[in-house]
Amino acid sequence: MKTIKILIAILASSISVAQAQFIKADLQVSGLTCSMCSKATEKSLRSLPFISDIKPDLNRNLFTITFKANSPVSLEQMSKKVQGAGFSINQLTATVNFDKLKLNNNTFSYAGDTYHLVNGNNKELDGTMPVTVVNKGFAAPAVVRKYAAPVVTASASGKTYKLVL
Repeated sequence: MKTIKILIAILASSISVAQAQFIKADLQVSGLTCSMCSKATEKSLRSLPFISDIKPDLNRNLFTITFKANSPVSLEQMSKKVQGAGFSINQLTATVNFDKLKLNNNTFSYAGDTYHLVNGNNKELDGTMPVTVVNKGFAAPAVVRKYAAPVVTASASGKTYKLVL
């Protein structure tokens, strides 16, 4: 009986459903004026359990963030950490592995949140692609206004994010 349970567990873990996986992100933070500000923001972000590595670029106020494999990424937690350090996100561009993901009404779910591709066309996405988050708090005000059309699909429990390919 124990052998059967182990085989079922192995089989269940080897079957995968096509879903998006966040690989890395370029996070531009506004308001950084010195290396101490950058260090405080970096330290705050490093405390998130899904972040593997962070490489700051002080000249462009940019953090290149690498995410842990198979660990759900929360954009909301990243935003809270940046705001908690006293700054705001000016732009967030994430590299996502879509792995043959079929869109449903230009949306997909990931880690309890809903992501709406503003310029999607309900096709099957495949491979690694960069997407830019265009929600308030993740993009410059002019960008948020440009993509201000309401999203019709909402997540029951999580947040809804607008993305541009």
